[in-house]
Amino acid sequence: MFYREAGDFSTTYPQDSQTFPIKFDRYRYYVVLAVAVLVMPFVMTDYLVNSIFLPFLIYAIAAIGLNILTGYCGQVSLGTGGFMAVGAYACYKLMTAFPDVNIFFHVILAGGITAMVGTLFGLPSLRIKGFYLAVATLAAQFFLVWLFNKVSWFYNYSASGQINAPERTVFGIEVTGPNTEAWATYLFCLVFTVGAAILARNLTRGSVGREWMAIRDMDIAAEIIGVNPLRAKLTAFAVSSFFVGVSGALFFAVYLGAVEVGEVFGITKSFLVLFMIIIGGLGSIFGSFAGAAFLVVLPVVLKIVGVDLLGWPTDIVAHFQLVIVGGLIIMFLILEPHGLAQLWRVAKEKLRLWPFPH
Repeated sequence: MFYREAGDFSTTYPQDSQTFPIKFDRYRYYVVLAVAVLVMPFVMTDYLVNSIFLPFLIYAIAAIGLNILTGYCGQVSLGTGGFMAVGAYACYKLMTAFPDVNIFFHVILAGGITAMVGTLFGLPSLRIKGFYLAVATLAAQFFLVWLFNKVSWFYNYSASGQINAPERTVFGIEVTGPNTEAWATYLFCLVFTVGAAILARNLTRGSVGREWMAIRDMDIAAEIIGVNPLRAKLTAFAVSSFFVGVSGALFFAVYLGAVEVGEVFGITKSFLVLFMIIIGGLGSIFGSFAGAAFLVVLPVVLKIVGVDLLGWPTDIVAHFQLVIVGGLIIMFLILEPHGLAQLWRVAKEKLRLWPFPH
C-alpha cells in the first residue's frame, strides 16, 4: 500500500532506462534532495556539521570511489588512505600556487591528479589480482605516506611537516579557513557529493560500468567477448582515484583545515572506507551512502549512550565501537554479503507486496 508502481508505464526507451523509472522513487529522492538543500542549512549547528554531516558527505564520496573499483570492477584496494592524501596535498599545492583560482576548481584538479596517480598504481592489476593486488595497493599506501613525509616540497618546507588550508571563498563566502560558517561548508561538500553520486550512477549503468562488471565476474570470459581488460581496469582505477582524491581534498581543506599525513591518512583510513562498502554493500551506490552514514553515526551514538548517559570511560567506548564494527563485518560477510543495500531492497519488495504474503 505504501509502495506501488501500478499504472506507472514507460512509453519510450529513455523513460525505461532513466535512473529512477518509478515515480515514487523519483519523488522520494527529489524530496530528500530538496530537504538537504533548502531546509538543513537553516537548522543545523556547528556540532551537527562537524560531527555528522561533513564526515558523512566526504566519506560517501570516498566510499563511492572504492566501491567502483572493488564492488563494480572487482579490484581489491587497500590504498584508499594514500590516494586521499594525494588529493589533499595536490589541493594544498594548488591553493598555495594559484591563490586567485576558485577553490572549486582546485578540488576538481586535485581529483584529476589523484586519478593519474591511481592509474599508475593500477598498472599491476593487469598482471596480478586478488591477494597480490591487495598487497600491491597496500604498498602504494605506505609509499605515498612515506613520500609526503619525506619530501618537504609537498608541505612547502614547513618546520612542523603539517599543511594548513588557507582561507578561500566561493561567491564571497568563506568555505576554508578558521572563519567558515557551518552551512557554507555543508553546502559546498553537498555539491560534490551529489555530483559524485550522479556521475557514478550513470557510469555504472552505461557501457563502461558493464565492462567493469564483466571483468569483476570473470575477466577471461570478458576478454573473450571483446572487453579490453587494460582499458576496463585502468579506467576503474582512474575514476575510483578521482572520487577518492576529491574526498581527500575536501577532508583536508574544508573539514580539518590542517593535516599531518601519517596521522590522518594512514592505513586506518583505508580500512575505514573498506569497512563502509562492506557494511553498506558492494556494487551499490546507495550502499556507499549507507555504509558511510552508519560508520559516521555509530561513534556519535556510542558516545552519547556510553559516555554521556552511562558514564563509561571514553577508551572503553572506543574499544566497544571496534567490537561492534568487527562483529557487523563478520555478520554481513556470512549472512548478507550485499550489506545494507540488499536489506533496503528486500524492505522495498515487502512494501510492494504488503499486505499480501506473496
